[in-house]
Amino acid sequence: MYDTTHWVDHVTSPNNCFTITDNHDGTYTIARAGTVMQQGTPQDAAHFGNIESGIYEAHAVLGLLINYARQNAWEIERGSIDLTNTAQYPFNNSQQTVVLNAPRPSGDYIVIADAVNSVGCPGQVEVSDKLSNGFKVRYTGGASSATINYIVIGGFLK
Repeated sequence: MYDTTHWVDHVTSPNNCFTITDNHDGTYTIARAGTVMQQGTPQDAAHFGNIESGIYEAHAVLGLLINYARQNAWEIERGSIDLTNTAQYPFNNSQQTVVLNAPRPSGDYIVIADAVNSVGCPGQVEVSDKLSNGFKVRYTGGASSATINYIVIGGFLK
């Protein structure tokens, strides 16, 4: 199971000060100056590797959830929608409403959405305003268009 890391900033007083030492060989040594008020969390392979493990684990669990849903005949709806953006980055007007084929008695369902084709960088895919008969989807990047595939799981329990 993923073991979280409590990240702590490295704090010195005065903040962001360094000493520069001439090594007299054409190089310089730069070192943090000041008193360490709080030792920060190391940014090293062990910590970043832990993050990668957590991301992998989350994707594996998601795959197991989808497989479990399929095997137990949960109602899964799949589809895709083509979004366009005519606004200049950083603005974006790509949001559209997806109408569900089978309305749910509850808006408590899971939507997994992913950009599969785009003209430009689509950024993140966001799902919002989940209702019993649909939801809204958009991308946050500057792409002029993108195709979004989505999977809807659940929503039939009250």
